Amino acid sequence: MLSVGLTGGIGAGKSEVARLFASYGAVLVDSDRIAREVVAPGTEGLAAVVAEFGPEVLAADGSLDRPALGAIVFADEDRRKALNAIVHPLVGRRSAELRQHAAPSAIVVNDVPLLTENGLAAAYDLVVVVDAAPDTQLDRLVRLRGMSEDDARARMAAQATREQRLAVADLVIDNDGPLEALEPQVRAAWRTLAERAGGC
Repeated sequence: MLSVGLTGGIGAGKSEVARLFASYGAVLVDSDRIAREVVAPGTEGLAAVVAEFGPEVLAADGSLDRPALGAIVFADEDRRKALNAIVHPLVGRRSAELRQHAAPSAIVVNDVPLLTENGLAAAYDLVVVVDAAPDTQLDRLVRLRGMSEDDARARMAAQATREQRLAVADLVIDNDGPLEALEPQVRAAWRTLAERAGGC
């Protein structure tokens, strides 16, 4: 099994790259999706978040009010660390369970937004970084996701720098251009991963 860490800054296009890898046959372990699952209503994760941050982070239906929580943690590094201390172990445990079910010949792509920030590069056989210039990230977050510029900048500032991400990369996929320029690069990266998996 080849274990690949996939990361990139917010707005860089990592999710689209993950989707393409999955379409080629990768086993995708999506940390963002798992992070939502572990704080779903009725979970120990949600109970712990409410105990830490108070009932104001709950929506009327009892689910996590992500914008309310985001407003707290993206403005205060200590609060963000407190949230990560709750969520990250739960995500790690669930991710490990998913990897255990993969076939020995599988290419497992671990979609990990905070791979660089949490010093996880050494946990994978290869690290793929989806790269885009900060101005491109900002434009996508404001124009495509509807964020305010201040919110987008705060979220970008909470992540590793472009240089820090590139420093841990074994493969870099440049997503500074249009979407149609992305697929050929991802397919080429997939061929490299397949070759590496064949040699494992």
